[in-house]
Order: sequence, then structure tokens, then C-alpha cells
Amino acid sequence: MNLVKFVEENAAVGAQLPTFKAGDTLAVHYKIKEGNKERTQVFQGIVLQRRGSGATETFTVRKISNGIGVERIFPISSPFIEKIDVVSRGVVRRARLFYLRAAKGKAAKVKTKR
Repeated sequence: MNLVKFVEENAAVGAQLPTFKAGDTLAVHYKIKEGNKERTQVFQGIVLQRRGSGATETFTVRKISNGIGVERIFPISSPFIEKIDVVSRGVVRRARLFYLRAAKGKAAKVKTKR
């Protein structure tokens, strides 16, 4: 038995997150501390990838803010994630959507499931 895997499994936060994959549009409610105040910020965008497994799994979300692409990497087992809402399900054929970085306008859209 691998000792590192055993510790990772026991250290997992275990929050109930919805199932999502690359191409889905998510709204991630993330806790932010500013000094002694704490607030929740919503980061809504398309999932570019899911990476890793177990306690070290992460996912990358990309959104366009004022015409500039912004990407953020979230750890799945982060205690700062309050909740994740799946806004829409995307229809894609890939697990990594890095081609969206270069696409502009309609080419940067992902088809949605009905």
C-alpha cells in the first residue's frame, strides 16, 4: 500500500461537488479573505481541463473579462470553494480545450446540450 495515497485519501475535504467535464460552463463560488473581512466571489467561465486525481486534482476555468481572457486554476479539494454551479453542459470531443485561447468571437463558443 502506498503511504502517500493513503494520506491523500484521508486528507480530502470530501465536499459534494457536481459532476462536470471540459466544455461545461461553471459558476465557482470562492471565498476570498481581504484583511480581516471575508467575502464570496463568483468566477463564471468554461472549463478548459481537469487535471490530476484524488486530493491533488485541479480544474482550469476561463472567462473573458473586458475583452481579456482570464484563466484560474482551482484545486478540487480546496476549503475555499463554497459551491460549484453547472450553468450549462458543453458538447466537446476533447479533454483539454486549449484551442479556445486563440479563438475569438463565435469560434470561441462551445455547443451546449439541450
